[in-house]
Amino acid sequence: MTTKKFDVREHMLVPEHTVLSEDEAAEILKKYSITAGQLPKIKTSDVVVKQMGAKPGDILKITRKSLTAGKAIAYRLVIE
Repeated sequence: MTTKKFDVREHMLVPEHTVLSEDEAAEILKKYSITAGQLPKIKTSDVVVKQMGAKPGDILKITRKSLTAGKAIAYRLVIE
């Protein structure tokens, strides 16, 4: 019996996740005058993080559709 692989990132309820480059991450941290450690966290055990191959220390940009704002962007620091 074989198991089918499902890419959770393709599900309609999962928002778009993007790993920021070092330059993009530095720009965001500077823009908000914060350190990476002050960002909300997301664990490497999260299914989306696993499928993306993100590593601890990476910063993710999460873009959600919002009825009130049109688009809501959040940033998360990947941790163990």
